[in-house]
Amino acid sequence: MFDGAIHPDTAEGDRANLDAILERYDTLMDDPAGITPEDATDLNALAGIFDLDTARPPQDLWPDVRAVLTAQSPRVVEEPVPADEADALTVLVVEDDPEMAQDLPVLLVEAGHDVVGPFHSAEAAEVAAGLHAIDVALLDINLSGPVDGGTLGRGLKTRWGLKVIFLSGDVAAARHADIAETMIIKPYRGADVLGALRRVPGDNSV
Repeated sequence: MFDGAIHPDTAEGDRANLDAILERYDTLMDDPAGITPEDATDLNALAGIFDLDTARPPQDLWPDVRAVLTAQSPRVVEEPVPADEADALTVLVVEDDPEMAQDLPVLLVEAGHDVVGPFHSAEAAEVAAGLHAIDVALLDINLSGPVDGGTLGRGLKTRWGLKVIFLSGDVAAARHADIAETMIIKPYRGADVLGALRRVPGDNSV
């Protein structure tokens, strides 16, 4: 059961993903001359997701981004906060990690939301999106099969007008910030997911 933190069997790997991001940019800040345009672009995109001021050099921007990332990482056990009936959403879940794919729907249903999925591939999710009235898609970036979550998200938004929230431990996910409501960094708490859903704007187009 989803207890407000990710499943213990996946915690080590997801923490490693976050640690890799932190180590990458911490190392770059030790030698700012080694920051490539791609590094700066990824950092700006990640900062934009968290509504941080990106009109700053990477050395000034990274401490704020780092603070947001590490603030999400504590493994706190929390009870889901039920959604009001008027705020309940139909959520498409696309996650290829078996344990997280099992736990996320439990969290969402206990909080009062309806769930379509989980799916581990983009192809199955695209079919489901055409068969259900979905409000928002929770998408992992790295999926089984040839289509990643970023490409899937663009297709869902373009074809069906779905709102998209990315779940990822990969800073490259920030490159898709232009189509996302937000991005939840792995490892995350149940409260992070439910809080992001509460902030999804209304007037869904599906």
